[in-house]
Amino acid sequence: MTNKPRPIPRPFEMPWGKGQIMEEARAVRDHWEPTIQLMEYEDGSAGLRFCFYSGGRFNRSPLILGDSDLDELARELEGTPRIKAMLQRLVG
Repeated sequence: MTNKPRPIPRPFEMPWGKGQIMEEARAVRDHWEPTIQLMEYEDGSAGLRFCFYSGGRFNRSPLILGDSDLDELARELEGTPRIKAMLQRLVG
């Protein structure tokens, strides 16, 4: 597993729209990277994707975070102000 961050911004395409991944918080583990991404669509709307990468490749399976992942992701959120603000809205 590499500690090298993926380029930001970078394009994405979904069946309902495309845009750019503008921020990303990830925890690097031996075999996977739990990740939270800010996806900004071409129409200006934004969403959060909770996902993971394995072997450097995006996976479409659900993200399950362990207690041991939370502290590292929290530190990563310091560099992602928009993701952090959206999560703060979620939890109040």
